[in-house]
Amino acid sequence: MTGDRRLPTGSDKVKKALCWMGGELLNNPRKKRATVIREAEIRFDLSPAECEFLSKNFAESAP
Repeated sequence: MTGDRRLPTGSDKVKKALCWMGGELLNNPRKKRATVIREAEIRFDLSPAECEFLSKNFAESAP
C-alpha cells in the first residue's frame, strides 16, 4: 500500500475498528493513539494490510 489511503478490501473490520477507536479515544483521552491502534488490530483481528492502513492514516504523526 504505497501511498494508498483507501480502505483495504473487505474493510468491514476496519470500519468497526475505527468506530471502536473513536469511542476509546473519547473515553480515554490520555491514552496514546498508538496503543489504541494496537488494541484495535488485535481486537478486530485485522490483516497486515489493514494494520498498515490504520498506522499510516491514524497514527499521531499521520498528515
